[in-house]
Amino acid sequence: MKLVDFTQVENIFIVCGKTDMRRQIDGLAATITEEYDVDVYNDALFLFCGGKKDRFKALYWEGDGFLLLYKRLENGKLNWPRNQNEIQQLSAQQLRWLLEGLSVNQKVSIKPAVKGSIA
Repeated sequence: MKLVDFTQVENIFIVCGKTDMRRQIDGLAATITEEYDVDVYNDALFLFCGGKKDRFKALYWEGDGFLLLYKRLENGKLNWPRNQNEIQQLSAQQLRWLLEGLSVNQKVSIKPAVKGSIA
């Protein structure tokens, strides 16, 4: 088994709304392919949250099998988007914000500079 730096994964998706957290690998993969028509084998991390915003699951295809992670926060809650029928692609920065308890859609942030623009 190899360790994966999820900030380097090409595609990061958050399944908005509530997911039945009793689902395991097959059920979560079926949700992705059947409800959202997204390829679960395409270097993608999928994030799921149930009714309680203090825990989430992550599903990732490692090339020879699925990796299923489950995390329960001991102090705090996630700011999970609740549009029930939506899947949203996130950047690595948005993933960090989510895992820090912030909204994935920050209203104000410093944007990267345009290369070659000196003010």
